[in-house]
Amino acid sequence: MPSHRRTSQHGQAALAGVTVLSALATAAAALTAPPAAAAPADPPAAGREAAAARLDALYEQAERATERFNGVTARTEELRATVAVLQDRTARAQERLNRMRGRLGALAAAQYRSGGIDPLLRLMLSERPDSYLEKATALDRIGTAQAGGLRELRAAQRFLEQQRRETAAALTELAESRRLAARHKKDVLRRLGTARRLLNALPRDAREAYGRASRGDGRDPVIPDLSGAVPVSGRAATAVSAVRSAVGAPYAWGSSGPTAFDCSGLTQWAYAWAGISLPRTSQAQAGAGRQVPLSQVQPGDLVIYRSDASHVGMYVGNGQVVHAPHPGAQVRYDPVGMMPISAVTRP
Repeated sequence: MPSHRRTSQHGQAALAGVTVLSALATAAAALTAPPAAAAPADPPAAGREAAAARLDALYEQAERATERFNGVTARTEELRATVAVLQDRTARAQERLNRMRGRLGALAAAQYRSGGIDPLLRLMLSERPDSYLEKATALDRIGTAQAGGLRELRAAQRFLEQQRRETAAALTELAESRRLAARHKKDVLRRLGTARRLLNALPRDAREAYGRASRGDGRDPVIPDLSGAVPVSGRAATAVSAVRSAVGAPYAWGSSGPTAFDCSGLTQWAYAWAGISLPRTSQAQAGAGRQVPLSQVQPGDLVIYRSDASHVGMYVGNGQVVHAPHPGAQVRYDPVGMMPISAVTRP
């Protein structure tokens, strides 16, 4: 993605609309055609820059799709737990209603053996006693104890019906959530597949150059000097220690550790070590704490990137964040200003 390579934002925006085929054609033509005498720029460099910009754009789009997938997946897990609770409540309500009907049935059997069944008992054993209560009360045909029993039975039936409705609604939402997750997963895989084909079509030296650039400033990974960086709390210190221990782990979309991560999965995993439960997506993490200005950022703060909050990293001190950039890259250190910042959140 453009933001992870420190190329100019203006150049990235200008190239964002280039299609994969046109980027490949441009790169191939530039790499094979002889240089024109009057050309103001080096065509191979321009072609490779176009292909690299398109790769960056595809990775950025894939990350947005990944965060949508993460959000839907988290909602699916919540719904699955809700459905389990509702199904348990429904089963318990049905058991309670069955016990109540069983007691009434035993009383009816005793009355039958002694010569007949009270019409009131017959009503109470029916499926829908609701309308009778008002009539019976008006006719003064029902005693206080009997009225209480009928009200209790009616309340149990209504609770059971309510639980059944809520369970059905939750199951419907769960099915829709699963459908959305499958759609977002397909979108992620499609974009990543396109990026992989584009990368593989580049000449070997261009692929290697892109790989070096994707590791940060074209240099081998280095550990910055973080001496003097003091987190704002013990929990923040634990999260910083955890996120730094993940440096070098591979990016994997939809993953939240312990051996591979996407951007929000990394920060969620690091703060879990500190006993703090963060939401699953970068958008939700933006609101999971107190907003602070960038000028007051401290180690452990979450730095949210892009206007749509589709990327997140953790500030670790001395102008550095640790983040999971994109597929093919590893968890690494980068300057905090590597891309436009939309918020800084202190969990």
